Amino acid sequence: MATAATPTARPTDGIDPRGMRVIWLLLIAAFVAILNETTMGIAIPHLNVDLGIPPSLGQWLTSAFMLTMAVVIPITGFLLQRFTTRGVFLTAASLFCAGTLVCLVAPGFAVLLVGRVVQASGTAIMMPLLMTTVMNVIPTHSRGRIMGRAGIVMALAPAVGPTLSGLILDSLSWRWLFGLILPIAVFALLIGAKWMLNLGEPEPKHIDVLSIVLSAIGFGGLVFGLSQLGGEHQAEAALSVGTIAVITCAAVVSLGVFVWRQLLLQRRDAALLDLRVFRSVNFTVAVAVMSVLALSMFGGLTLLPLYLQNVLGLTATEAGLVVLPGSVLMGVMGPIIGRVYDARGPRPLLIPGTVLVAAALWFYSTVGQTTPVWLLVAIQTGMSFGLAMSFTPLFSSSLGSLRPRLYSHGSAVLNTLQQVAGAAGVSLLITTMSSVAGGQPAGLGEAAAQAAGVHTAFLTAAVISLVAVAGAFFVRRPPADDASAADAPAPAH
Repeated sequence: MATAATPTARPTDGIDPRGMRVIWLLLIAAFVAILNETTMGIAIPHLNVDLGIPPSLGQWLTSAFMLTMAVVIPITGFLLQRFTTRGVFLTAASLFCAGTLVCLVAPGFAVLLVGRVVQASGTAIMMPLLMTTVMNVIPTHSRGRIMGRAGIVMALAPAVGPTLSGLILDSLSWRWLFGLILPIAVFALLIGAKWMLNLGEPEPKHIDVLSIVLSAIGFGGLVFGLSQLGGEHQAEAALSVGTIAVITCAAVVSLGVFVWRQLLLQRRDAALLDLRVFRSVNFTVAVAVMSVLALSMFGGLTLLPLYLQNVLGLTATEAGLVVLPGSVLMGVMGPIIGRVYDARGPRPLLIPGTVLVAAALWFYSTVGQTTPVWLLVAIQTGMSFGLAMSFTPLFSSSLGSLRPRLYSHGSAVLNTLQQVAGAAGVSLLITTMSSVAGGQPAGLGEAAAQAAGVHTAFLTAAVISLVAVAGAFFVRRPPADDASAADAPAPAH
């Protein structure tokens, strides 16, 4: 990934205009990449018919994507220290463009699956790269405003993805899911080749192959096992529950060995994923709250469309439109919330934000077969507002609590745990819904049974979200440490 000498950022007391151009570029690239990640779920039934494959095989188009993300994200902390910012971005953007092109022209399932894996390899790098760049380029007093925009990417793209996918599939082929994204991705790549700066000096580190293997088995196996337990209501799972349990147990053991090895390697500053980030209590608490919110958000975004379609009888597009007002609100409020964070700190935003999320999940637990759609839109909008109020303080407070040289590892940890928590949320809520619905009396009717399952699943999420509410009281604003800024990596030459 090493590149020739390129223009570099000049550190200033304010925000370097060239650094802001880089951040805008990364915001666009990350949004497109994460948007693409979430458009495939609704498209799988269309692909099953068009490609002539069973649902259990089609589900691999999302499972393989999540699996690749879980494998690559933990490595990004090392990549961002070992290679130049420009090299990492161009590699990630090139992988995403190549994968999108392969998906667009894929003649069958196997080639399409390869394209999705290549796409995921690029996507996995984008969000950690964005967060690390913000921390290195933006002064402490302005980070909330910029992290507000990063929060939009993380929360808005997953909400918009299913809506966009439904609108496209109603009138066009599934190939347009990739055909519409490819020009934007290529544009970002070409602009990045011109604008992208090298931030910091690459460190001559050697990668520990055993750590990569343990990380891949651990994080990849855990996310895969959780996604299989929650996939397709367990009715069409490609593997038996026993096999999934074995994979998950092997993943947990691998993670234990991985953590032990990182603790040894970080003594000589050679860890693949530096776990010294957890020495910061503020980082640890903020990441824990973020993980609980990710569990609730991704689980809820999966469960809500099932309720809207299976219980209320809405189409996929109509179900996607229910979440659209909340998504738009998040986009509008992101920068505003960031400015409030810069002025007031995390708690005035985070405490009411987590309360809103918990309240919305509780309201969802009261829905039934006759719940009006407008009420669901209002609840989802309130939940989106709560998430918007939470993400920016959590991003800024967690990474801001670390020393500059740990930013890349902190962002890798943050994004890895989001993936794991998201998979756990989907698995937990879908499994709860399916179990409760399956245990209802035979004469109750399918819609009523589904409604009972949804009630219990959302109530479970509401109870879990109380952990985030409690944790919000302990997230503190990192001190504006100018000395730390002085220790930040110097621009590359």
